[in-house]
Amino acid sequence: MFITEEKAFELTEKYGSPLYVYDEKILRTRCREMRELLPGRNLRVNFSAKANSSLELLKIVHEEGIDADAMSPGEIYVEMAAGFEPEHIFYIGNNVSVEEMRYAAERGITVSADSLSQLETFGKNFPHCKAAVRFNPGVGAGHSDKVVTGGKKTKFGVQLDFIPQVKEIVKKYDIDLVGIDQHIGSLFMNGEPYVEGVKSLLKIAEQFPGLKFIDMGGGFGVPYHDGEARLDLKKLSVMLDEVIAEFLEKYDNKDIIFKVEPGRYISAECGLLLGEVNSVKENYSHTYVGTDIGFNVLMRPVLYDSYHEVRILKRNGDDGSREVCTVVGNICESGDILAKDRTLPKACEGDLVAVETAGAYGYAMSSCYNCRLRPAEVLIAADGTDRLIRRRDTYEDIVRNFV
Repeated sequence: MFITEEKAFELTEKYGSPLYVYDEKILRTRCREMRELLPGRNLRVNFSAKANSSLELLKIVHEEGIDADAMSPGEIYVEMAAGFEPEHIFYIGNNVSVEEMRYAAERGITVSADSLSQLETFGKNFPHCKAAVRFNPGVGAGHSDKVVTGGKKTKFGVQLDFIPQVKEIVKKYDIDLVGIDQHIGSLFMNGEPYVEGVKSLLKIAEQFPGLKFIDMGGGFGVPYHDGEARLDLKKLSVMLDEVIAEFLEKYDNKDIIFKVEPGRYISAECGLLLGEVNSVKENYSHTYVGTDIGFNVLMRPVLYDSYHEVRILKRNGDDGSREVCTVVGNICESGDILAKDRTLPKACEGDLVAVETAGAYGYAMSSCYNCRLRPAEVLIAADGTDRLIRRRDTYEDIVRNFV
């Protein structure tokens, strides 16, 4: 935790519960680590707003000299509101409409086509325009089958056998193919699969002279378990630099830009989710700690069986007693479980629960399921002060769009 227990109680009393809290210092540190991944290379780092689209966090990321990926027109909108210029946004949509392509293209944002069909659609509607193509290198990695985005059993990218068809479509519509991209999956802690994917992508790039950039993808992992080793960025840097150097020896554009998409690596650890214990019960020899953090607030555990470290913060002091318990939310679903069979301080009503490493795919995936209100977001600035950066939903928000 990047705040004291006393501060956690102070924040929930001030802003309500549940509450997302972000730390500016950690966010800036992760941005700088990514910028230094390949010193001496023409590297651009793209933050994926799907991990966290909070406007104030995007402004900080932009200030740190990071570019942005967008997966929807909505993400383009919020990124531009945060100050990102069109040339620093890359639209990597999946199965998108012509209208969505137009939203990006009319703003001068490069569009990546995810299939032959999408490339054909783009060419028909925007001939002579710049575009990129997302390839599937046949390599995948990730913490769950649901987030593996490379390999032979995913919906993403153009398989290698279709390179001739890509060239035909590009020629047919006089598309300015400025780049190629890939993404093998999310949350890798070992760099080898990522580097293997990059090697495959660079082999593809050799068949497309004159590219302006190669987006090597992302999925950079962070430790969710106490004591878990971090992703070794220095080792990854050395491996990447070697394959890039070999590629540049024979590629025609020596000034080509290399992009990475670190995604959660930038925002995950700067986020903490606080909630309140509303009940403690025994059910058939199992202890359940009931909180106001339902899966409408944090979906990762129910969606991916994801692990987060969970702390019980005692309102009246910790007497040292511990128990095995399951921490659950307030949603009417049996799968509404934050943490199962954890040994934690014995909880009481009024205590707080702190969920760590919640800055990526937390609020971004939240909803109003069960007509529950989405929480507020608070930023702990570099000087230690706190301020509200997104207000809590109101009941009026639930019915605002009904006609």
